Amino acid sequence: MTKNKKFISCDGNYAAAHIAYMFSEVAAIYPITPSSTMAEYVDEWSAFGRKNIFGETVKVAEMQSEAGAAGAVHGSLQAGALTTTYTASQGLLLMIPNMYKISGELLPGVFHVSARSIAAQALSIFGDHSDVMSTRSCGFAMLATGSVQEVMDLAGVAHLTSIKTRVPFLHFFDGFRTSHEIQKIEVLENDDLSPLVDRKALQEFRDRALNPEHPVTRGTAQNPDIYFQSREAANRFYDVIPDVVEDYMKEITKLTGREYHPFNYYGAADAENIVIAMGSITDTLSEVVDYLNAKGEKIGLVSVHLYRPFSAKYLLKVLPKSVKRICVLDRTKEPGANGDPLYLDVKEIFYGQANAPLIVGGRYGLSSKDTTPAQMIAVFENLKMKEPKNQFTVGIVDDVTFKSIPVGAEINLADKGTFQAKFYGLGSDGTVGANKNSIKIIGDNTDKYCHAYFAYDSKKSGGITVSHLRFGDKPIRSPYLVTTPDFVACHVPSYLGRYDVLKGLSEGGTFLLNSIWDVEETKSKLPNSIKKYLAEKKINFYIMNATQIAEEIGLGNRTNTIMQSAFFKIANVIPYEMAVKDMKKAIDKSFGRKGEEIIKMNYAAVERGGDVTKVEVPSEWAKLTPEKPVAIEGAPEFINKVVVPVNNQMGDDLPVSAFLNREDGTFPSGTTEYEKRGIAVNVPEWIPTNCIQCNQCAYVCPHAAIRPFLLTDAELAKAPKGTETVKGNGGIKEYNFRIQVSALDCTGCGNCADVCPAKTKALVMKPLESQMAEAVRFDFMHKNVGYKDVLGKEKTVKNSQFAQPLFEFSGACAGCGETPYIKTITQLFGDRMIVANATGCSSIYGGSAPSTPYCTNNEGQGPAWANSLFEDNAEFGLGMNIAMNKLRD
Repeated sequence: MTKNKKFISCDGNYAAAHIAYMFSEVAAIYPITPSSTMAEYVDEWSAFGRKNIFGETVKVAEMQSEAGAAGAVHGSLQAGALTTTYTASQGLLLMIPNMYKISGELLPGVFHVSARSIAAQALSIFGDHSDVMSTRSCGFAMLATGSVQEVMDLAGVAHLTSIKTRVPFLHFFDGFRTSHEIQKIEVLENDDLSPLVDRKALQEFRDRALNPEHPVTRGTAQNPDIYFQSREAANRFYDVIPDVVEDYMKEITKLTGREYHPFNYYGAADAENIVIAMGSITDTLSEVVDYLNAKGEKIGLVSVHLYRPFSAKYLLKVLPKSVKRICVLDRTKEPGANGDPLYLDVKEIFYGQANAPLIVGGRYGLSSKDTTPAQMIAVFENLKMKEPKNQFTVGIVDDVTFKSIPVGAEINLADKGTFQAKFYGLGSDGTVGANKNSIKIIGDNTDKYCHAYFAYDSKKSGGITVSHLRFGDKPIRSPYLVTTPDFVACHVPSYLGRYDVLKGLSEGGTFLLNSIWDVEETKSKLPNSIKKYLAEKKINFYIMNATQIAEEIGLGNRTNTIMQSAFFKIANVIPYEMAVKDMKKAIDKSFGRKGEEIIKMNYAAVERGGDVTKVEVPSEWAKLTPEKPVAIEGAPEFINKVVVPVNNQMGDDLPVSAFLNREDGTFPSGTTEYEKRGIAVNVPEWIPTNCIQCNQCAYVCPHAAIRPFLLTDAELAKAPKGTETVKGNGGIKEYNFRIQVSALDCTGCGNCADVCPAKTKALVMKPLESQMAEAVRFDFMHKNVGYKDVLGKEKTVKNSQFAQPLFEFSGACAGCGETPYIKTITQLFGDRMIVANATGCSSIYGGSAPSTPYCTNNEGQGPAWANSLFEDNAEFGLGMNIAMNKLRD
């Protein structure tokens, strides 16, 4: 074991990059979520001159695509440099042709992959094993890790074994779960791993490099007479890999005291029922194994580390002789196969054996679907049945093909003394960053173990974020969302009526609300459901007006530091004085180059964070009747049954039947109309007397939340009371002119007020609450007044804004500079548009289910939108054009 253990708080991407840097001389990179930060760390360390185990600085080359990165890796390896890349999902698929070449030529490279879903019926940036499973025939050895500590410990095994055996390795771990989960872990350093390198094998690799001093020809074309034999000649290199991996894992065990093998067994020595799995689920399963064995069951877990080559020798070596039933869990789906990959691999090992155990397979966790202890208990319950369900799914309700197994109530398996917290924030408000700092402050200043995960939706900013934090005295094995928190903070007041923010909050727990109201008004604003929960569970309830404090200090809408300080004040995880001191240290580090004024503002935020107010919870609240969910009147069935639950963070509860007739991923247009998120703190108020009717405000609005309307006298007479207009000028004098804001769709960027050219601004930002009456007016204008076609009179930018935007209320960032162009194009041509959209920013805000901002006019016409991939959009659009021209012939 290492003499002096060093601990840091980091995520899996950092751990992988830390180890990869040690063994790399060249890194060819191209960013793709969720692997990007691995490449960014390596690039940063290289720029600062960090040394690898050879005493050199890694040479980093960013390429034009993942295909280019793989080609560069191939070339670099041929020239004799130890080379690495980092990728995921579609990026990994682009590397497949080069992977066959690299493995066929026995070049010792390593790909580190934060495994992610592959785009099928829809794109997903979240994690499962579908990408790495698509490469299992490429000839790469494949090594799986299941936690941040395992990444740190075992990533080096991939490099060491590749150098020794000549076979390239793909090291993978769960994207977004392990890649972005922060844990307090023990660090391995250059001096720990350098002695393990096979220097002789490394020199032989150098000697085989392309070199005009001893030239060879490599990569020839072979004919049928010799290709087969040449392919089979490489078998011996693969045959030794399991033994070499085992040897290196023994060395890592000596270094760390943590036991590793190609397959690790955990559980009862006389287990009868076991689960075989790989990735982060193995930590969850280990918790469940401990829990059920303590209740007298005989169960166990086999964690797969070396997936390719798949070694029968090492699997059977760890398997208890008592095993009668095995469930194999896969985190991928292979339509049409007789089973998913790991299941088939395990089943093949036992095929034809006498007294072989019963083997069933199950599928879980696609696209980072949260996989909880309750679900894993259900897996073991299924395995105990007289006839266990085979090829089942767990974690969803399949009421169409009936493959799912039932799951019981959630259960808290955290070690005694583990503190669990949830923080609800708004994308880009700094909540996630503040919680990352909190984890590091606690991890670096105490002996406590730390664990953090951050759940996002797909909105670029302004979407919901939920931070899940755990602190405890023992290593934390909980790679799933916090379901029974001790502390909940809601940083966004508008979430109260939309999301079930108190769900699962433990009895006697703590709730901190960023409230823009005083105590009595806060009480009046709380929904009955929240009041009832607070009273029944005897919750300690605190409020503070972080929004107002941030404005007073000069931080705008950045409430994160204030709320972080309030958390430390209330939670008592560490002494508050220590937290304040370390928060200020973090501020010095983050903002040191931005000047003393910025530092002072953030210091003030820390100090004001202690200004929390405890709210007494009346006992009579426990008798209140919670509000019933209200359907959106007049909305299509799909909106109320699918879109609304998803937007309210209840999409996990939807059954498979909710997507019947939408199996191909098709969603209706214009669903953002029903969101009405109300996330802005301040929205524009129109002052008619100052308005010069230029329509620039509407033109620059990224979300089509401010629009000009032309009303006839008859339409104005029917308008909601208090609707102000001015007489139209120029060519629209026969109309009454009004600028109308959709307050609940506005993101509060202020672009409209900024661009207003009037001498005295015609738009002034006001608190959202003061503008709520505008919601009714916007609805009237949109549905009853409509959009007058005045472009025929004069084709001007001003007149274009009177046309209906057929791109509205997208998930783009507040103040986005792209979406005004898209919106204007739809105003000009939207009723005859087909859009081919490359994967990227515009596809995320343009088509993140269930939010579809492309909408239709009264005739049902509007942009038809589709996305293929990042790399093929020109060809994708050309194909559409060719087909349309052909079908018109």
